[in-house]
Amino acid sequence: VKFVETMTGIRAGKAFRTEPRNEVSFGKLSWDYREANMKVIRLFGTFEPVLMAISAIAIGLVVLWGGVRITWGEFSVGLLLSVVLYVRNFFTPLQEVAMFVNSFQSASAALEKVSGVLEEGLSVPDAANPVPLVESHGHLLFDDVTFGYGEGKTILPDFRLDIPAGQTIALVGTTGAGKSTLAKLVSRFYDPSSGRVLLDDIDLRDLSQEDMRRAIVMVTQEAYLFSGSVADNIALGRPDASVEEIVAAAKAVGAHEFIEQLPDGYDTDVNKRGGRVSAGQRQLVSFARAFLADPTVLILDEATASLDIPSERAIQTALQTLLADRTAIIIAHRLSTVEIADRVLVMEHGEIIEDDDPETLKRGTGKFAQLHRAWQDSLV
Repeated sequence: VKFVETMTGIRAGKAFRTEPRNEVSFGKLSWDYREANMKVIRLFGTFEPVLMAISAIAIGLVVLWGGVRITWGEFSVGLLLSVVLYVRNFFTPLQEVAMFVNSFQSASAALEKVSGVLEEGLSVPDAANPVPLVESHGHLLFDDVTFGYGEGKTILPDFRLDIPAGQTIALVGTTGAGKSTLAKLVSRFYDPSSGRVLLDDIDLRDLSQEDMRRAIVMVTQEAYLFSGSVADNIALGRPDASVEEIVAAAKAVGAHEFIEQLPDGYDTDVNKRGGRVSAGQRQLVSFARAFLADPTVLILDEATASLDIPSERAIQTALQTLLADRTAIIIAHRLSTVEIADRVLVMEHGEIIEDDDPETLKRGTGKFAQLHRAWQDSLV
């Protein structure tokens, strides 16, 4: 685990000069691992020779005893040979027990871990009798939702929010206000502790995973590209999409230009030399992936954080067009992204403290107006 963590975060390690500490830590772990293996080797190195010695002594005693009886005429050579073979057959399986016990202990440890995974319950179980979602319009309702992670503090206390179909809302607030938690509940990465999250008056827990994932798509800041071509990554949500549809989705979000400049265009393998893309370009591919899936509800959780200012401005025009006919939830610290929203919600400690259109909130004296002025000052 230490080795994997070190190699995964190798850039951070180099940046903060953790190599000497990692060397000491890894050396200690390696020594402990060596000592554990040496104990095993010593154990079996003692067990097997002792067992073989006992076997040899037992056979020697039998031969000695049998030889004496043969000289007395009380025993035959064939009978002695049979007894010796019986003694050997008795000790041979015991010698194999040493190797078996070692394998058995390793298998038992592995079985314990595998059993723990298999026995883990689903955090979001599938509906036993799912309600079909024939046609989704995108109306979302948080009906007295209470939620907290595990046994921790409550993030959303008695939360209620109504988002009409087709409306674009922006969530603004300080870190830990509950914005991403709200988005994860809509995407059903978690279920509320109490209350309901409704899509078109249907509890998300009553929908099949297929219907829900088709209707709701979430784009996060951590854009992940899977092994394969750029086209395969864009068509992740719609594997049957045509090349024309993939290109149209890329053009809609401004990704077409940089994809065309890749060595093999849309057929470029993103994980091979020459196919590497920047963080901002990965984010554009994830946008194209979401837009090609054509969800009813689109959630953007800090999705423009990896884009530079020109790219963000270019994509805002596409966002206004592509979000026009669907419900959208935008979580962003960059207030420039909030401008395209129909409605802004300012959250604080899991509660909505301001709710209005962007222009009205900017003219006010509330939290959003303060954040907006601070953002404008930072640009100057």
